[in-house]
Amino acid sequence: MNKSDLIDAMAADAGISKVAAKAALESLTSNVTSTLKGGGKVALVGWGTWSVSKRAARNGRNPQTGAEIKIAAKNVVKFKAGAGLSGSVN
Repeated sequence: MNKSDLIDAMAADAGISKVAAKAALESLTSNVTSTLKGGGKVALVGWGTWSVSKRAARNGRNPQTGAEIKIAAKNVVKFKAGAGLSGSVN
């Protein structure tokens, strides 16, 4: 399912226009992104939690040449599925 498929499904399920469904989806993604940028976490009970984790700098290898390279530290987004989502998939 891609973004346009999700918008179509949301519009059909909620009985709203595709324009309204697209606005709702963009609002969700915008708010999740801004919260994670600020260092917070987003938890939807029963569905899952997004959080930001710091990945330390490390050494790696270029797979083509075998030369050692330095990989910079960065923030990564993590998602942990909640019990409701995990239970419905299994």
